[in-house]
Amino acid sequence: MRITKRLVDSVAPAPDGKRLYVWDDEIKGFGLQVLPSGVKSYVFQYRNRQHANRRLTIGKHGKVTAEQAREMAKEHRAAISSGRDPLAEKREIRATPYVSELLDAYLKSTAYADKAPSTQLIEKGRIERHLRPLLGKVKITELTKEQVERARNSIRDGKTAATVKTKARGVARVRGGPITARECIALLRFVFNWGIETKRATSNPCDGVKLPPIGRRTAILEDAAAYATLFTALASMEAKKAIRPAAADAIRVLALTGTRKSEIAKLQWQHLDLKAGKITLPPSSHKTGKRTGAKVIALPAVAQEIIKRQPPRGPDDYVFAPGRGKGPISLAKPWMQIRAAAGLPETLGLHGLRHSVGSHLAMNGAQLPAIMEALGHRQLSTVQRYIHFAENAKAALAETAAATALAGMNTAEATKQPTANIEGAADGAEG
Repeated sequence: MRITKRLVDSVAPAPDGKRLYVWDDEIKGFGLQVLPSGVKSYVFQYRNRQHANRRLTIGKHGKVTAEQAREMAKEHRAAISSGRDPLAEKREIRATPYVSELLDAYLKSTAYADKAPSTQLIEKGRIERHLRPLLGKVKITELTKEQVERARNSIRDGKTAATVKTKARGVARVRGGPITARECIALLRFVFNWGIETKRATSNPCDGVKLPPIGRRTAILEDAAAYATLFTALASMEAKKAIRPAAADAIRVLALTGTRKSEIAKLQWQHLDLKAGKITLPPSSHKTGKRTGAKVIALPAVAQEIIKRQPPRGPDDYVFAPGRGKGPISLAKPWMQIRAAAGLPETLGLHGLRHSVGSHLAMNGAQLPAIMEALGHRQLSTVQRYIHFAENAKAALAETAAATALAGMNTAEATKQPTANIEGAADGAEG
């Protein structure tokens, strides 16, 4: 008999309390299953290539119509004719992990654990605030290039923007944008490549996905006049008590040394050897420590003078004291205020001060190994950006990187040190 809606509605449970099956006489293996409870489901029964009996449920009556079930049964019959096993395929799909599970596995992996704590924090934020909400509920075998592109566009257009509560500073404002979209998709591509290496994935849906262009990412302080503008703004805002002296001095040291923001914000007294004019950061205190060990940073004499005027505290205390709380000093807000007051471009972030030092080193003829050593870079590609900038500069500067900054500082008279002391510091830095 042909299984139709009328037939399905008319079939009652078996009086003996067992499952009842009604088989269609047109499509071999297509049938109706009736449980003692009265629940009715469409099923498909067949033998696979190993001659084992298989039965799969097409769907419950009510959620699937008789005609829909019939069409699916035809598809299953065609699959069997071509040597496939519909039940095995269904089980494989059911066992396939979601993107969210792949992300979880990555966050527990050695590939993630081997990265610097700061990098881990950034990647976890990109996963939790952008990638997981957009793609987490998709099976990894079903994620397509088009879905990745839609996710990229959503992040780029700020659709994942949110205000997130944090323990350290209260709230974090997630904005998205082209740079974030670029970094998120690059991270997703890395995670899928890791998944392929560890047999968790078979292909990468990010292949062929174009990343948003971002142009020149970070401006730099190109000459002594630009440094003078910065140091003048620092001195002015500090005099007006618009920013705290510790924040102003931390930014001065960043501009003079090219260190990473976190390295100065988290700098402790025990890391300093002012007699030797250096900072020694343990592996746990800088980005590449897990692979390169302790990091030694040479301090220009003027940077030493700035550090010496910080109120002395215990060896475990931060050199640049935070305004409140026990964590490291926060420089993001003071920097935005100073940048605006100085009329510097919005693309000049605190990391741009690091790029500035690297670029001036390159313009003064420093070679790749020397720049990598001075700034603590691991990747050659990062340093090559400085070389590229130097090669395209209109005129090379005569000063060294620190002396360029110091020239601006002298112009601005922003270190609060007598002129004679500053000149002496410059001599010490160049000697």
